[in-house]
Amino acid sequence: MKNKSQKHTNKLTEGKIAISSKQTGYVSYRDDSLEIEPQYLKNAWSGDTVLVEVIGKKRGAYQGKVVKIVSRAHPQVVGTIVKKDEHLLLIPDSKRIRKKIILSIPEGETPELNYKAVATITSWGSQFKHPEGDLDQVLGPKGDHEVEMASILFDKGFVTGFPQTVEDEAQKIAAAEKPIPQEEVATRADFRGTLTFTIDPFDAKDFDDALSYKKLDNGHLEVGVHIADVSHYVRPGTELDKVARERATSVYLVDRTIPMLPEILSNDLCSLNPEEEKLAFSVIFEIDTQGKVYDYSIKKCIIKSDKRFAYEDAQKSIDENGLYSTELSSLNDIAKKLRSDRIQAGAIDFETDEVQFELDGEFKPVKVWRKERLDTHKLVEEFMLLANRYVGEHMFNAHKKDKGRGVFLYRVHDVPNKEKLEQLAIFVRALGFDFKIEDADKLTSKDIQAMLKKIEGHADEDLIKTAAVRSMAKAIYSTKNIGHFGLAFEFYSHFTSPIRRYPDLIGHRIIWRHMTGDHVSKDEFALFTKIAAESSSKEVSASEAERESIKLKQVEYMSEHIGEEFTGIISGVTEWGMFIEESTTKAEGLVKIESIGDDYYELNKKTYSIVGKKTGESYSLGNSVKFKVVGADVDRKQLDFELVKDAKKEDK
Repeated sequence: MKNKSQKHTNKLTEGKIAISSKQTGYVSYRDDSLEIEPQYLKNAWSGDTVLVEVIGKKRGAYQGKVVKIVSRAHPQVVGTIVKKDEHLLLIPDSKRIRKKIILSIPEGETPELNYKAVATITSWGSQFKHPEGDLDQVLGPKGDHEVEMASILFDKGFVTGFPQTVEDEAQKIAAAEKPIPQEEVATRADFRGTLTFTIDPFDAKDFDDALSYKKLDNGHLEVGVHIADVSHYVRPGTELDKVARERATSVYLVDRTIPMLPEILSNDLCSLNPEEEKLAFSVIFEIDTQGKVYDYSIKKCIIKSDKRFAYEDAQKSIDENGLYSTELSSLNDIAKKLRSDRIQAGAIDFETDEVQFELDGEFKPVKVWRKERLDTHKLVEEFMLLANRYVGEHMFNAHKKDKGRGVFLYRVHDVPNKEKLEQLAIFVRALGFDFKIEDADKLTSKDIQAMLKKIEGHADEDLIKTAAVRSMAKAIYSTKNIGHFGLAFEFYSHFTSPIRRYPDLIGHRIIWRHMTGDHVSKDEFALFTKIAAESSSKEVSASEAERESIKLKQVEYMSEHIGEEFTGIISGVTEWGMFIEESTTKAEGLVKIESIGDDYYELNKKTYSIVGKKTGESYSLGNSVKFKVVGADVDRKQLDFELVKDAKKEDK
């Protein structure tokens, strides 16, 4: 999506630079990417904000060179301590930072080699000179579970724990607000007598959404989507608000959650725990069994959850006529209709497999499996989507009636880039499926959804879905509503997770201000625009941290299976080999092209395959193959595979 805050003239553009492992830089430019070759990086690091001069085009891509580094993204760097000559160096964990940092060590300290540590950069060096940094904190020995998780969080800009001032503030609020003061109860719609329950993962500790169910005299249903009223407790200008904005999101690693708010709020005071009276900000729907909404209202409520369901428990109740099975089944039927209507309207189903780990007492992975996606997952998802859509539309129309005064944070998803769509079409056709693009500018989400429908059940389904996701713009937060392409919604917001997403908390505050007649000033408009950009960036970092923790455990798991045979799908092909994704663990490893051994193999870019020069034997993207694990580098989170020589690739 085009960065609306991006500044550019005909020759200069300012934006964040992303640098690949090959040290090529990329900056967003005019709905496209500007490519910066290594010699023109001017010592920029990935993530820095840079001013770039556009110098032409090469192979259809804009080319540029960095003329100024506006701001640095990595004042601190995490890595491994090594020694070279007389210097102690820090080798950064991030593959995008290729330079070793010369460490300045506090007097009297002698840090251990091969330990992970954090350094603050004091000199950024140059193209020919190492950067320098002060050793701030030694995390511990490389390879230790706690050390590796801390390294991932540091690398992505997240910290564990809260300052004492924040913890004290949270404790003070809890002492004053629990139990809920009666004067507050009197101001709210009372849903304590309405059947209400939460449905969450079995290991969830915070519950920020609940559903209520009530039959109406006219045959319709009243369904309440109740969201924890975090904005009642976390007020603007407080230490809690400052830390929530800085974190922007909770972070979910394989073995832990790094919450946006202290646990006394996220797991207790704000959490919609069963059999406890709680404050909620709610969207109440009058809806029929076909998912048609007749009326809705947004109001502050007091609720009392009757039951805390895990997804599996709720599914069992539906399937086996258990507790609240009538109500759950009714909501499930409505959710299926809502989902069907979304898909009919063009919503894209990007649902792909996720993995889950069982860790032993030393946090080593002993089992990996694909998470099962139940109807109850989709039930909750559909009602959250419904609430988010109606809130977004409500606020857009409210500001329109108010002659444009006011602001809101929308969740937006721009149309795909034309060139990326054309590349996706080539990719899909190379795998043997039809995806015609006559006019990329007129392509709709329905066209993409139709293509994905054709591949359902095929071995290449996940592969194509992943490629399709990568061809899309990223969903971001914005004060300007442009709709959500992937969901096929004209209006969409994030309203349903204020415990773990700062934009949701901001949304709650803005809605309440609107409801009480308090208008947002021009200065605040600029502030919310900045918050939208900050939160979008932090969301990306949180996703990267989650993926890194998953990849670490996948490599650790496979390191215990060296020499064993597995089945997988060829997920990528390059000049130097092919990547294979194992079918169950989803772990990805590289088969080096020279290791195939029975021929001289070359990459055919047109067919996304590696082809033997003498025999014509080919290994194509999407082929199912047998392989064995021959190497696992836990430090670099990389796996090496070899094809099983006596087993030909299986047909797709």
